[in-house]
Amino acid sequence: MLKFLKGVVGGTGGGIKDLPYNIGEPYSTSWGSWVHHRGTSKEDGSAVSIFSLSGNNAQDGHLAAGRNGVKRLRTVRHPNILSFLHSTEVEVVDGSVVKPTIYIVTEPVMPLSEKIKELGLEGTQRDEYYSWGLHQIAKAVSFLNNDCKLVHGNVCVASVVVTSTLDWKLHAFDVLSEFDGNSESSTGPMLSLLPDYQRLLSSTPSRRLNPSKLDNSEYFQNKLVETIQFMEVLNLKDSVEKDTFFRKLPNLAEQLPRQIVLKKVLPTIIKLFASNDRAIRVSLLQHIDQFGASFTAQVVDEQVYPHVASGFSDTSAFLRELTLKSMLVLAPKLSQRSISGSLLKYLSKLQVDEEPAIRTNTTILLGNIANYLNDGTRKRVLINAFTVRALRDTFSPARAAGGVSKICKCGKLEEKFQDEKERNPFGSTWGTRI
Repeated sequence: MLKFLKGVVGGTGGGIKDLPYNIGEPYSTSWGSWVHHRGTSKEDGSAVSIFSLSGNNAQDGHLAAGRNGVKRLRTVRHPNILSFLHSTEVEVVDGSVVKPTIYIVTEPVMPLSEKIKELGLEGTQRDEYYSWGLHQIAKAVSFLNNDCKLVHGNVCVASVVVTSTLDWKLHAFDVLSEFDGNSESSTGPMLSLLPDYQRLLSSTPSRRLNPSKLDNSEYFQNKLVETIQFMEVLNLKDSVEKDTFFRKLPNLAEQLPRQIVLKKVLPTIIKLFASNDRAIRVSLLQHIDQFGASFTAQVVDEQVYPHVASGFSDTSAFLRELTLKSMLVLAPKLSQRSISGSLLKYLSKLQVDEEPAIRTNTTILLGNIANYLNDGTRKRVLINAFTVRALRDTFSPARAAGGVSKICKCGKLEEKFQDEKERNPFGSTWGTRI
């Protein structure tokens, strides 16, 4: 027999003893008799979701099913299944009545029905988002059926929630049970996917469509699903496929729902900067001017630049040069601490690089980012860079770059550099013709 924890702290937004989370306002919808609350961690304030289920007594049938849901959610882990964090069962005083209540704490999510209203997508963008979400739920159901030998028993809109990155996740495991292929009673609503709906719900279990087969459905063949799927396995693609993908991505992103691009596509790209795959790093740097403008200053300073900066010291001259070029996009969004404490140190080393073109381009870059330096740093760094180093370089274009930068006072070379980029946007000597 479960021993119920007592001593509930009353009041709105309150907490429960032994529950290290604050319970916030509820959403208007949830699955079954559960109530879905917003919540935060008492330790660090991070967002969570808290689901509560109350019964009239400890033997209440709803509570029995709820306990099954807790047990199943705690043990079943999959990217498309709601992530479990914590659970407890307590006695809650509701007026003069004491009600046993189950609490489940999960990653922060929102009911699917409410998220759909919030997004307000229409037409093709709405249809593609639906297909992507159903694709994720199909993978969750396939995992339960094929890998865990379990049947969910109640896949519906209410049993799906949406994360902050707009991913759909399956939950509501109260009636989840072992799959018995010989039992005619192992039925329940499955996915609402038009051509395959009847096959999924066949009264004969052995004739039901395997959810893993849904991946081949024409319903999932669209830009959004294909884009996200490609990004998920990007490290398995060859360099040509990666380059083609990043080249097409800017135009493709304009056709996708903006909310998806901001919360799903861009965060994935940001994570790719931490990759050790050289082909991915090259592709990102070659096309950074096309999507880098969408990065916030905080993201660039804390998540992108620390990984990109490793390219300054790479053994490949090509990668060092791409890293240098990327600073035209990234440097304006860097904090003074990153510029003074990191970037300028790397540029100082590149001014004596063994590659003449890199030395030249470093001088040009210093001119272009001069306006982002504070007065003291600008005077100290640029005078040394343009005179002591650039004007004494044995490579004539490097000397010319230093001379022009010095004359232009703090290197206002944006127009000249842009002309050079247009003549030779991907060449290995983009700063040599001044």
